[in-house]
Amino acid sequence: MLNLPKFRAAAVQAAPIYLNTEATVDLVCRLIQEAAGNGASLIAFPEVFVSGYPYWNWVMNPVQGSRWFEKLCKAAIEVPGPEIHKIAQTAARYHINVVIGVNERSPTGIATLYNTLVTISDEGCILGRHRKLVPTWAEKLTWANGDASSLKVHNTRIGPLGVLACGENTNTLARFSLLSQGELVHVASYISLPVAPADYDMAEAIRLRAAAHCFEGKVFTIVSCSTISQEIVEAMSASHPEAEELLARPNSAFTGVLGPDGRVIGNPLIDKEGIVYADIDLNRCIQPRQMHDITGHYNRFDIFDLKVDRRPMNAIRFTDPPLGQDNLNVSAGGTDSVLENPS
Repeated sequence: MLNLPKFRAAAVQAAPIYLNTEATVDLVCRLIQEAAGNGASLIAFPEVFVSGYPYWNWVMNPVQGSRWFEKLCKAAIEVPGPEIHKIAQTAARYHINVVIGVNERSPTGIATLYNTLVTISDEGCILGRHRKLVPTWAEKLTWANGDASSLKVHNTRIGPLGVLACGENTNTLARFSLLSQGELVHVASYISLPVAPADYDMAEAIRLRAAAHCFEGKVFTIVSCSTISQEIVEAMSASHPEAEELLARPNSAFTGVLGPDGRVIGNPLIDKEGIVYADIDLNRCIQPRQMHDITGHYNRFDIFDLKVDRRPMNAIRFTDPPLGQDNLNVSAGGTDSVLENPS
């Protein structure tokens, strides 16, 4: 008999300790403990929470922002690595699933960064490392494109779990690729962006995107968005005098939980820091699908054909000799010889 999970979700709305990786990881572990103590089986953290968003891309020109990019590269982490290991240990200790955004540094490129979401099980296992497929607008000055190798839904104790970062939640094909794998729980991670155009309501835009995914897919979405601390404002203002005004606009952060009818459950947070909690019953995803199941009976797969290439992108592919064969040059006469340095 089908009996889907019921659980409590937690969504964090907070600012990191800006560009301080160690301190931010400690903050993450404290928030995990707090959420677990309040009965949560899933906690979602904002986009690039470890340890900060490149606001300089929006308030400075590229030359002015270059030294900040260097700071971010030095504060970025590798996945897997000691920082994620510490967070995973905390997840296991408190038996809670974790989705967290990080600035990920390529292990082979000190200035190649990714906007990455890491999914960790309540047993402390890294289930996925999703790199944002396309950085949005000014973000292209900081992050490289991700690939679809981890565009996957993870089986967890709380149900099938998928994740996307910020603007990816407007990408219909990315969202459909998760829904088609049976996603029932979706985490959407964001940053507060008050530097958007004057007529753009960021908080409402975040809610609207989550509502669309929920209603179309008949799933639950947990939205987690960062805030802009005074520390961030002062750091940007020190390099650009107009930064304080640019980063001050309200209605720039939304954190909350939405159900399969697209409506918000409980009270979301707008701009203020805190943790939103919601009790989720995945059985609520069943009945609405009798009307619209876009990955099942309410579609025409004979006329629509979506293909996703999940092969990892690599800078280079090596073809190595068979195991045990020395890297030697064979002379025309059949005698092994090693190339000498001509100098």
